[in-house]
Parts: sequence; C-alpha cells; structure tokens
Amino acid sequence: MAERGVASTTREEPPARGNGVSVTVGRYLEAVFYIEAEGDLVRASRLADWLGVSQPTAGATLQRMIREGLIDISSSKAITLTKSGRVEAASIVRRHRIAERWLTDYVGLDWAQADEEASKLEHALSDLVADRVLELIGRPATCPHGNPIPGVDAPRFPERALSSLPPGEASEVQRISEVAEHEAPELLRVLGEHGFRLGAGITTLDVSPAAGTLTVRVGDDRDVTLSLEVAGKIWVRA
Repeated sequence: MAERGVASTTREEPPARGNGVSVTVGRYLEAVFYIEAEGDLVRASRLADWLGVSQPTAGATLQRMIREGLIDISSSKAITLTKSGRVEAASIVRRHRIAERWLTDYVGLDWAQADEEASKLEHALSDLVADRVLELIGRPATCPHGNPIPGVDAPRFPERALSSLPPGEASEVQRISEVAEHEAPELLRVLGEHGFRLGAGITTLDVSPAAGTLTVRVGDDRDVTLSLEVAGKIWVRA
C-alpha cells in the first residue's frame, strides 16, 4: 500500500495537469514553497512529517527532484527551490489558491473544507482553466486566508506576527500562515469559529510568556486565549 501523500511506485505516475511534474513531486514543491515563504529552513524530516511519509521515501523523492533540477540541497541539508522549481511550485500554489477562493466565495465551503478540496483540484486544473476561473470570480489577490495568489499584482502592507504585539495594541487580521494551515489542519476551523476572519479587528489584552499564551479581543466582545505558537502564525497589520 502506498504511504499517505505518495502514489504507488508500481507504475509510472502521470504528470499533474497544467505543468510537467508528477502529483507527488508537485506536493513536495508546494510544501517547500509554503515553508520558504514563512522564512523557515526546509529540511527533509519536516517534509516527511508534512506529507505523512517515511524519511527514506522523502529522501528518494528529493534525490529525484535534484536530478530534475527542481531543488538544491546545501551542505547543511537545507532544501531550496531552483529557478525552475520555483516556477513549477508557484503554478501549483496559484491553482490551489484560486480553487480555494472559488470554493469559499461561490460554493460556500468553509476555510478548512475549501483547503482540503483545493488540494485535490490543484492537480486536476490546467493553468488555462485556473486563469479563466480567476477572471470569473473577480480576480481576487489572495486565498481566503490572505496569502497572495502568485501572478496577481496587489498592494501588500507591512505585517507582524500577532504574538509580537504588546497589550493594548490594536490590529487587524491580514493572513493566516499556510504552514500553520497544513501542519495543524484543525487550526483554520478553530480560528474561523472564533471570528478570525480577514480584516477582523484584534486588540491584544494580555501576554503571558511564562504560560506561553496571549489573550486578544476579536471584534468588540469576543475574548480568545491562544498559544504564542499559534499567534505566531497569524499575521496582522496595525
């Protein structure tokens, strides 16, 4: 039986629609893209955990990606996208985020449902169809949780992690980290239930480093306590 997130190796895997890489390689490219976007180092062990595969399986796929010119691995084992790898990854992420916007804005799915379904559609949509869908839904600049859609020009504002704001400072939600979304699948649903929508007003009430928590007021009357780790994945602008 194939491991979760990786197709069986008993036959040649077909390429994903819309680009020249397989679905499996596409998942690795997407994961590297997301982790790099948050300024974190990408390691094979983290990719294995992210994709739910063994480290030997991840290592074999990464070696294949090196041969295909999609990634580089430094002497310190840090993984980075090559120029061609970044182009392929951005194409996959673009299709994913366009699908998410369509699923939330027009189909009516919540954040978590839309992300799960978009993970399937990103490998089925061609770039041509994704571009047509983008135009049909009004050419939004971001996915439902605020991360930019590659290839769509839009103003970006200075942002800070919610965990860095002192008590009394007001802000509004700009985006939810894609890393948090994938490493903690229930996070989007929980945040949505507590009113953490794009543009939602947030006021920091209390920060407790010893307890590893902070408490914020969402909107006018909803007080929510979060771990500092989770708050570090919520990006806001003052």
